[in-house]
Amino acid sequence: MATSTALRPRAAALPRVRRTRLLDIAEVRWAATSLVLFLLGLATQLSSAPEWTWWALYLACAVTGGWEPALGGLRALRDRTLDVDLLMVVAAIGAVSIGQITDGALLIVIFATSGAMEALATARTEDSVRGLLDLTPETATVLRTDGTEQTVAASELDIGEVVLIRPGDRIAADGTVVAGASEVDQATITGEPLPVDRTVGDEVFAGTLNGTGTLRVRVDRRAHDWVVARIAGLVDEAVRTKAGTQLFIDKIEQRYSIGMVAATVAVFAVPLLWGAPIRESLLRAMTFMIVASPCAIVLATMPPLLAAIATAGRHGVLVKSAAVMEQLGTTTRVAFDKTGTLTRGTPELTEVLVLPEVSHTEDAVVRLAAAAEHPSEHPLAAAIVRAARHRDLILPNATEFAAEPGRGVSAVVDGHSIRVGSPATLLHTGEPHPPKTAEAAPDTVGFGARGDAVHSAATAAVAAQQALGHTAVIVLCDNSPIAVLGIADRDRPESAATVTALTESTGAAPVLLTGDNHTTAARLAARVGITDIRTELLPDDKVTAIRAMQSEGARVTMVGDGLNDAPALATAHVGIAMGGTGSALTLQAADAVVVRDDLTTIPTVIALSRRARRLVIANLAIAGTFIAVLVTWDLVGHLPLPLGVAGHEGSTVIVALNGLRLLSSSAWRRAETDRG
Repeated sequence: MATSTALRPRAAALPRVRRTRLLDIAEVRWAATSLVLFLLGLATQLSSAPEWTWWALYLACAVTGGWEPALGGLRALRDRTLDVDLLMVVAAIGAVSIGQITDGALLIVIFATSGAMEALATARTEDSVRGLLDLTPETATVLRTDGTEQTVAASELDIGEVVLIRPGDRIAADGTVVAGASEVDQATITGEPLPVDRTVGDEVFAGTLNGTGTLRVRVDRRAHDWVVARIAGLVDEAVRTKAGTQLFIDKIEQRYSIGMVAATVAVFAVPLLWGAPIRESLLRAMTFMIVASPCAIVLATMPPLLAAIATAGRHGVLVKSAAVMEQLGTTTRVAFDKTGTLTRGTPELTEVLVLPEVSHTEDAVVRLAAAAEHPSEHPLAAAIVRAARHRDLILPNATEFAAEPGRGVSAVVDGHSIRVGSPATLLHTGEPHPPKTAEAAPDTVGFGARGDAVHSAATAAVAAQQALGHTAVIVLCDNSPIAVLGIADRDRPESAATVTALTESTGAAPVLLTGDNHTTAARLAARVGITDIRTELLPDDKVTAIRAMQSEGARVTMVGDGLNDAPALATAHVGIAMGGTGSALTLQAADAVVVRDDLTTIPTVIALSRRARRLVIANLAIAGTFIAVLVTWDLVGHLPLPLGVAGHEGSTVIVALNGLRLLSSSAWRRAETDRG
């Protein structure tokens, strides 16, 4: 049994964290300072100011932006590893030593900026993971055995305690309903677009939103085992696992770095053994370091990827890094969430089925139902009210409004008693036929003279809507059914075309991963052309499915929008979030964001990534050829230092300009053609 409130430490309550600000991150501050100093130095140099002024600014730029990579490189060296950061610092020092101060400072700025972006992305993701627990209430109302209520910290709830969940509250723990009935919005956990009815014996989750009823919930798990806590843990684990993701060229940096340093030392030392002057050997070695430095190789990789990022951004896709842009092109399988991704994520009134021998028109039915539902906050009510407004219907005032959790609403509209709600309770579908006498119970339908015909027609209409995967709602006027409403989450119009394009592009049909029920998911999948569907998945189930596909050799790109998709997005090789509906954690966990919610941009950005990868390969060939020619010239002949610098800079300019071709307006159009 839990202790009293006074003995429960307040610090144990779930934390509320402050979002990391940009300048809170040291790497960002140093990189920003370095960039400002570089721009000031460049402006001073171009304005023909005294040489010492722009030299001083460039040197200050190199120190502010380079001290951290240099320190990290020295620490790595102490651990007997040589990384490209230290090599870049050495190359920058070499450039400065031969008078190429602008090149050296620019190299430092590039690496400092890259490090700052990585640090910022990591900090923002950690903020979102910690802030995920804000979904859960800080306190809970525990019902004691003597009938009293006690407020305690939600994180300290013990298994077996019973908590009171009032209308509109967030549920305080994972548990089982032991009393009461209500509708619960579980979208944060399952992604289902509509609240689900919960009554005695049903499971509920911490952080989900209670509707209009009051629930008593028995706590089944401690705070660290809640589903919402597991989501945070899965995202954190996946992000840390992917933190080491590198560009292709980065994967060979160790061998290249060691080889270049060893070769530079040899170029300096070997001639000395044969009696060459120190100055000549040093000049040859410095020339070798400049022409063999990986500047051109780095620029061979980055400009095409950065240009592709910029082009994708102009067309509504935010790709967060060059490594992500490179990996997009390796996609062999795409996994989709359903609600909010392949569908719009908002319930809409799709059908108005007026029953036989009813004098009301469709508009009249919608008008009465919307007037009765107008005071309700239920998403189904909102869908009916939106439909009435779309039809330009003027809603009359409703009186005597009442909402019954899991059953529906009732009100008096235009002098008529209107009830809108669940067919299971208002029609008694699947139960014994209701009595036809005037003495029928108040909550059953009085069929009057129309008897079985009305019941059969209403039951058939309900079954037809449910067979389509829609939510059926019955409308009663003066205790007699007049219509069945079909409410559904509409497909995005571009879903089917996107699935077809991705199937052609990757060679494998996408897979559907959803927390929704099988019937609804299967009908959507049939409409958009997906055959592999996995349903009723919790967030960790989606992660398991992603990992299973990866273990089979697939490079999976996951597309989702909800909080429940965040772990899967972080686990996939590339996670893409739908920006219009994505939660904060989802947008942070994702590697790319579809800002305009247009699914057709996904196969296009994959095709653009593949074009960028082809340009990278071409640039690496160009850069490698230049380096090989210049190094050979320096080793077997006498390469003048100015010519070596010119050749090195020339190769850098060529690969940079070649990569920037993807900035053109036609690059996206060609990618649209290539996507299949």
